[in-house]
Amino acid sequence: MATTTFLVLAILLTASFASVIEPKIDPALNWRIVGGSDAAPGQFPWQVSIRRASTDGHNCGGSILNSKWILTAAHCVVNTSPSTWYIVAGTLTLSSGGNQHQIARIISHADYNSAQIKNDVAVLELEEKLEFSATVQPIELESEMVGELGSVSILLVLIPDNLQFIPLKTISLEACQSSWSSLVQADEICTLTQQGEGVCNGDSGSPLVSGGKQIGIVSWGNPCANGRPDVFTRVSLEYHRF
Repeated sequence: MATTTFLVLAILLTASFASVIEPKIDPALNWRIVGGSDAAPGQFPWQVSIRRASTDGHNCGGSILNSKWILTAAHCVVNTSPSTWYIVAGTLTLSSGGNQHQIARIISHADYNSAQIKNDVAVLELEEKLEFSATVQPIELESEMVGELGSVSILLVLIPDNLQFIPLKTISLEACQSSWSSLVQADEICTLTQQGEGVCNGDSGSPLVSGGKQIGIVSWGNPCANGRPDVFTRVSLEYHRF
């Protein structure tokens, strides 16, 4: 099977995460990737930071669908008011740069299941349109299913400010189910490389990208880089019947 290149974007949430309890499904509110490389300005212009208005703290990542809509994970924003959040676009750092945009409406998937973390997708409508530039651009969504195997790059902030990325690999549904059993379904994508490389304490809601098209959203896993697969909502299935 041909190798496919993927990207996942994430920005470090500088806070601790709760201990994982069996069955060890932990929404990736604090994802981080071990061993990243710095992203260049304008390299990933569709990445945004979703921040809590009361603290200005980063909570989740998201991707720009168009000038009015942001795609993220439902577990980041479900059952909250739009005034709880704002987004920052156009920067690679948490400490400076970018432009703030207020959120007018939150729409979570009608069948989102918080207990099993299924249909983990939501869209945010902005109060005002984004102004596109070299560092603010929309991401195209993949309309078809892609191969299960390939090389993956996952982006994160390895230090508490700069966006970074790391190569990982996708695995088949069957291989993922050998670790997670029926908790993982066909509408999800799994990544796994060697122990010590993977998602850990950083950012959910961020995009998994293949060939410049988004195919998934960071959803859940068992941090940190402990040899079990990380799981993403498959955009090519879930979003198009949203």
